[in-house]
Amino acid sequence: MSDTLSEPIAQTTLHWYRVPLSREALAEFNQRSDAWGFAQTLGHLGIIAATGVLSWYASIHFTWPLLLACLFLHGTVYAFLLNAFHEFCHNTVFKTRALNRFFLLFVSFIGGLNHVYFWASHQEHHKYTLHQPDDMEVILPIEITLKSFLTTAIINPQGVFERYKSWIQLSVGQFENDWQRTLFPDSKPARRREMTNWARILLVGHTLIIAQAFVTGWWMLPVLITFAPFYGGVLLFLCNNTQHVGLQDDVEDYRLCTRTIYLNPIVQFLYWHMNYHIEHHMYAGVPCYKLQRLHKAIKHELPYTPNGLYETWRIIIRIMRRQKVEPTYEFVPDLPNLAHN
Repeated sequence: MSDTLSEPIAQTTLHWYRVPLSREALAEFNQRSDAWGFAQTLGHLGIIAATGVLSWYASIHFTWPLLLACLFLHGTVYAFLLNAFHEFCHNTVFKTRALNRFFLLFVSFIGGLNHVYFWASHQEHHKYTLHQPDDMEVILPIEITLKSFLTTAIINPQGVFERYKSWIQLSVGQFENDWQRTLFPDSKPARRREMTNWARILLVGHTLIIAQAFVTGWWMLPVLITFAPFYGGVLLFLCNNTQHVGLQDDVEDYRLCTRTIYLNPIVQFLYWHMNYHIEHHMYAGVPCYKLQRLHKAIKHELPYTPNGLYETWRIIIRIMRRQKVEPTYEFVPDLPNLAHN
């Protein structure tokens, strides 16, 4: 791999538009709460534990079709650990920093996710959203095909292989791509070492989870933990892929490059309220459980908000069909007349 990206690239200076809030209002929105943090975190983890117990019980007492249905349900709620992980990386869930750190490490491990790498990348995504080469976390246009939907959303054995390959590569200090080399330059060996050490913890820990099954016969344990992110991800797929697809890149207005949608309370809870994605990008320090209130406070300057996944995906599919014949087309939502342009 070339050494040309061994040091950070020269980054663009951007001037993002944010709907104005008073200092007092923003301070209130930014206030974390341990009580709300526990409600969100333990609520989600409790649902995951319940579907895990149900699936284990089904493996003993139910028929195969019922077991597969239970596992699909478990995979559905487990997949949203990705969003829990995202929020803990932002350090906004709990008022007590130690609680946030504890659950960050816990969710990172059971989700098989590298928080060191993700946070290094995600900070750039927020600062330079959809401005290449400063943001290489999300690159438009995003192509969504039936094959990618089925392999990602239903069952994804390739994903298991790719994740193990990533753990192994990072464990020996080998970068997977130029973006990682950019984020972890030679001048910052401590950051590289932290990422590498966590990759080793993931590799050893999940290998032990699988290995114990050969000794104890508890095969459901790796199925419910290590392999859980790779089946039943259809709902996460439909939620997460709404955030930026089809919108504009190289603009300095989050209303034009991110998408907010309305979801029912159950899906919104599992999604860690990331359906309010414009709001999250505009004010990234606001805890996820306050994003709905923030939305109400600034909605007078926001574009139309699609109601539910069905309406949202009708819009997205229409955009993608047009991009097939007009590759440079990007959807530009209408902004209220009073809004900044």
